[in-house]
Amino acid sequence: MSKSSTPDYARAKTVGLEDIPVIDLAGTDTSDGRTAAAAELVEAASKIGFFYVSGHGVSAQLRTDAMAASRSFFELPEAAKADIAVDRHQRGWMAQGLANLEGSATHDAKEVFFWGRDVDADDEQVKAGLPLVHPNQWPDETAPFLRAGILPYYKAVMALGLRILECLAIGLDVDPGIFTRAYHRPLGRGQLVYYPAIGEADIEAERFGAAAHTDFGVLTILQQDSLGGLQVLNRSGDWIEAMPIEDTFVCNIGDLLERWTNGRLVSTRHRVLNRSGRSRYSIPIFCDPASDAVVDPRDFDKHADIEALPPIEAGAYIMGKNRRNFSHYESQDS
Repeated sequence: MSKSSTPDYARAKTVGLEDIPVIDLAGTDTSDGRTAAAAELVEAASKIGFFYVSGHGVSAQLRTDAMAASRSFFELPEAAKADIAVDRHQRGWMAQGLANLEGSATHDAKEVFFWGRDVDADDEQVKAGLPLVHPNQWPDETAPFLRAGILPYYKAVMALGLRILECLAIGLDVDPGIFTRAYHRPLGRGQLVYYPAIGEADIEAERFGAAAHTDFGVLTILQQDSLGGLQVLNRSGDWIEAMPIEDTFVCNIGDLLERWTNGRLVSTRHRVLNRSGRSRYSIPIFCDPASDAVVDPRDFDKHADIEALPPIEAGAYIMGKNRRNFSHYESQDS
């Protein structure tokens, strides 16, 4: 299917940069630069919930290596990927048909490889059973390139995420240490996502690569390929295209940060449809805090109503969301 034949159920507007701004982070190594970027970030995060970042400092080589590793992994035979089938800790490969986002009529048309901060089985947080802290399932025998291609990129993006969050704190006039302390051992969940081109059966089912949803965590940093397909629901209720822009990442606020800031920053619905006729790949990194980090709206608003939004540990919150959106938990819990 070509881009010109977008199904009616997935219509979206092509918009300008004023709708989803590009924010340059190149000057954030100075006080004045941080202050300027902080104001722009808060403006976008409070009104749109989405923005692009340029001048981010993640090298082109790291980005290229990560995307190449992703493509090579999804080209493996299904039997090789099935050896690391996704587990209850959200680690490993998820076949198509297992992601059914809340409110969607059908499953998503995508495959996913999940990973997080690399820990050993004897890690104290693993032994304590903290939600979403668990060893990764790396396919080192069949795909040794995956760990090597992903982890350096992951480390760089997580550092970028903390830099963005600290700027957001400055723009909200709160102590950036709120984030620094919460990210001492971050969850930092990552996904490699493969979206096959949609077919007639998908169109008949009105199926998306990723149905309309908000992200569960704090901050998402997305590398998408050049094909497009990401759509964002703006404040006016219109779906708009978040087209790829070279040398930028797409960033968005998640549910947990909206809760943490008592609604000052907004988590925005978005969806993906690959109507390019080719395989689409993306790499979202969910820059989430430590599993046991307490998310308290009073950190950002001392008048927050904690009866309505009580403090909650980050890992437990995200795990609850996962259970409602990924059907592999049902079979593993039975």
